[in-house]
Amino acid sequence: MSSLEYHVLLALVRAPLHGYAVKQRVEYESEGSLTPQAGSLYRVIARLMSAGLVVETAPKDPVGPHPGLSRRYYALTASGRRMLAGEARRLKGAATLAERRLRTARS
Repeated sequence: MSSLEYHVLLALVRAPLHGYAVKQRVEYESEGSLTPQAGSLYRVIARLMSAGLVVETAPKDPVGPHPGLSRRYYALTASGRRMLAGEARRLKGAATLAERRLRTARS
């Protein structure tokens, strides 16, 4: 799983979001290390939808009119939540291994 895919799934944990809100959440939660362009973000969302990890949905609360194209909202599926949890465990394990190796290398 790419870092952007991971952060998109993470952005959708709390509630459905529209694409621009996903982009903002990814930038915020990655502390600016990820700043996805619209094209790459929507390709990732499309891949996650094809994999059954994300679905298009209605917004949680009523939304007012928006100038321009209507917004599409995305939500995490149960499979997406499981995949995200598994990836979080994998990353935690990788970080633990790296810390152990670094301690050993210093000795």
